[in-house]
Amino acid sequence: MKQRVVVYKTLPEHLNRQLQAEFDVTFFDRVNDGNRAAFLESLKTAHGILGASLAITNEMLDGAPELKIASTVSVGVDNFDLHYFRRRGLMLAHTPGVLNEATADTIFSLILASARRVVELAEYVKAGNWKGSIGEAQFGVNVHGKTLGLIGMGRIGSAVARRAHHGFGMKILYNNTRPNPEAERELAATFVGKDELLAQSDFVCLMLPLTPETERMFGAREFGLMKRSAIFINASRGRIVDEAALIAALQDKTIYAAGLDVFEVEPLPADSPLLKLSNVVALPHIGSATHETRLAMAELAVANLIAGLRGEKVAHLAA
Repeated sequence: MKQRVVVYKTLPEHLNRQLQAEFDVTFFDRVNDGNRAAFLESLKTAHGILGASLAITNEMLDGAPELKIASTVSVGVDNFDLHYFRRRGLMLAHTPGVLNEATADTIFSLILASARRVVELAEYVKAGNWKGSIGEAQFGVNVHGKTLGLIGMGRIGSAVARRAHHGFGMKILYNNTRPNPEAERELAATFVGKDELLAQSDFVCLMLPLTPETERMFGAREFGLMKRSAIFINASRGRIVDEAALIAALQDKTIYAAGLDVFEVEPLPADSPLLKLSNVVALPHIGSATHETRLAMAELAVANLIAGLRGEKVAHLAA
C-alpha cells in the first residue's frame, strides 16, 4: 500500500506527477475556512505533508498519528514547533541555500530604493509633478562607500555582504551568534557588538530567523541607538520587530527611512500607518519570489519529502 501524502500548496504539475507516482496524494491549493475540516481529516492518515505559508500547530499534528515528515517550501520554520518535532521524533525538512541569491537581490533592492527614494519619486513622476529640475526636497542619500550593518551573518547575510563589498565598496559590520571567519577574510567584515553596529551603520539590515528569543527583539531602544540618517531594512520576519516602535521612529525621524518586505501581520492591513509614510518602501514578502527560485524551492521540498518517506538521508533537516 502506498504511503499517504498531503500537499497544501500549489506545485508545478511535474512535481505533482512525481509525488503521485510513489504516494497516495491529497492536494489542497490553499487551506482556508472552506476546506480546513477536510484538511484536518486528511492529516489523520498522512505519512508526510508538504506546503508553505500555513501555521501547522501541535494540535493539528496530534491528529496525525502516522506522520513521519513535514517538508516546508521555505527556509524559515517558524510555522512549526521544533520542540514538538524533536519530542515526537518527527522530521522537519526545509529549503535553505536555493533562495540565497534571490533574497539577497531583494534586500539590496530595498537598500537602493530606500536610499534613492525610488518608489516615492516614481510616483511623483507618474502623478505629473515633475515640472523641471528636481531640488533638494527630492534628493536621496548615497549607498556607495557607506557602512552596512548586518544583524545575522548566515548564508543570505553573506550574499548581501558580497554585493555591498564588491559592488558598492561598503564597509561591512556584522553581529552574529558566532564570528564568521570567511566573511571577515573575503569581505573585510568586522564582528562587533549589536549596540556598536547600530550606532555606526548607515544601513541596518535584520537577517535573523524568527524564534521565541528573537520575537520583538528590535524595538524603541534599538531604533534610538541608530543614526538619524540611518535606513532600516527587514526582509527576515516581521515579528522580530516591534512594529509600533518602528512606525514611531519613522514618524519622529528618529531614523531616515525603512525598506520592508515583512510585517507583523501579512498581508499588511490597508489602514497600516506604514502605508502613509513617504520614507517607507513596502513590498509584499517577495524575498524569494522569482520563477527560478520558487521552482528550485519546490523541487527541493519534494526531494526532501521523498527521501524522508523512503527512509533515505534527508539533505536539509531543521528538526
